[in-house]
Amino acid sequence: MKHKLLPLSETMHYILLALREPLHGYAAMQQIERLSNGTVILAAGTLYGAIDNLDKHGWIEPVGESGRRKIYMITPEGRAILKMEQNRLLHILSLYEGSDSSEEI
Repeated sequence: MKHKLLPLSETMHYILLALREPLHGYAAMQQIERLSNGTVILAAGTLYGAIDNLDKHGWIEPVGESGRRKIYMITPEGRAILKMEQNRLLHILSLYEGSDSSEEI
């Protein structure tokens, strides 16, 4: 059965990718900005709403605290979702590569 959060939004992709290491929300925002070369800048409300959603689905989990900040990390299920999405995107990219490069898209 297809999950209702799939395909992942760009925001969800970046959050899951950032949380391959344990981070609190603000550090995750900074990491996402770095990963996206500054093209994705998340508002705190967007980030925390998405983190809540991902936690609810079991794709990330709290792994500790730094002061008042919760630290989250991707779960094995979250990694499996990322792998599925990677395969889906690689397939789409292969369709571009399969066309004649002189062809207009």
